[in-house]
Amino acid sequence: MAEPFKNMYNEQFLNLFTKDLKLVIPNLEPHAFVSQVMDKEWENRELKQRTAHIATVLKSFLPADYKAAIAKILELLDCIEPRYPHCSKIDDTKFGLLLEYGGILDSYIEQYGLDDYETSVKAIERITQFTSCEFVTHPFIVKYPDAMMAQMLVWSKHEHWGVRRLASEGCRPRLPWAMAIPSLKANPAPILPILENLKNDPARFVRLSVANNLNDIAKDNPEVVVDLVKRWRGESEEVDWVIKHGCRTLLKQGNPEVMKLFGLGSAKNIQIENLRIATPKVKVGDSLEFSFNLSNNSNKNIKIRLEYALYYQKANGTLSKKVCKISEKDYTANSITRITRKHSFKVVTTRKLHPGLHQVAVIINGSEFDKHDFELVE
Repeated sequence: MAEPFKNMYNEQFLNLFTKDLKLVIPNLEPHAFVSQVMDKEWENRELKQRTAHIATVLKSFLPADYKAAIAKILELLDCIEPRYPHCSKIDDTKFGLLLEYGGILDSYIEQYGLDDYETSVKAIERITQFTSCEFVTHPFIVKYPDAMMAQMLVWSKHEHWGVRRLASEGCRPRLPWAMAIPSLKANPAPILPILENLKNDPARFVRLSVANNLNDIAKDNPEVVVDLVKRWRGESEEVDWVIKHGCRTLLKQGNPEVMKLFGLGSAKNIQIENLRIATPKVKVGDSLEFSFNLSNNSNKNIKIRLEYALYYQKANGTLSKKVCKISEKDYTANSITRITRKHSFKVVTTRKLHPGLHQVAVIINGSEFDKHDFELVE
């Protein structure tokens, strides 16, 4: 079974964290700190509950005045910066060097700094150069929408790639695990100048964030993303990748205008034949195996986005659809291609598996073919 994310906050990490804290809080007692954190409720706390709890304990060891406490946190970052030279460079292999610290410091600012905008924003700008602060920006955008979005626009031109990434990631309307931003879901216009500044960014992690922000926007305002695709397309290879990845939900939905923009037309001359499920009963931990023939009955090559839909059993007995991509390429005129696929049912922390009826269906250029049943068993 996959290790739960919350377990990255363990005794070993806390011992390292308190060792660093003593650099700026010399009288800190590590044992007292760790014992307060790992109390009788510790094992029952989930990821964000753990970071919030550690932040609460941290408050009792920092100065009572918020500005003075933030000064200590920034002093801590100055002390440990020499250990992380890659933080100041564009390094797309080492993102999240201090992921665990970021979760705690984000939570500290969210809990205790929401009423001190200027101090908190300066701290966020510094902290995000070591980790990522997108979760804490959301409550600030909700409370200070105009000021915070203006700040994000300034950050989109920052010299540090981590701050530029925050400018996009921190205003994603549907950022997973974060507070939603209803105003940006309803009207994403304040986000667009930020994405314009970042769509060609030299850092891959920044461009990925732009694509993910576009994908969020597309779920509520598809017409906005379609308009951007029309304006941005062909600007560079990097921008073309951004818009294609940013349209992944619209492509999975078979949005006709987006399909046409990416050269994906009608599937009327395409047939799916001899779909066979090799594993009609799949044990948890094993894989579904299926295969089918894809026939192009046209006299022309046809560009096909080939996907499959997996319908998962939910706890209430209904089915939940997830679309998975197989390929996107040209299929030769008057050809038959045999496709085989495996889909893992290993236990992961991001999806709860429920035994029972499941279904699989093939999708071609957004059109779904007949579903076929299989059973997930313990």
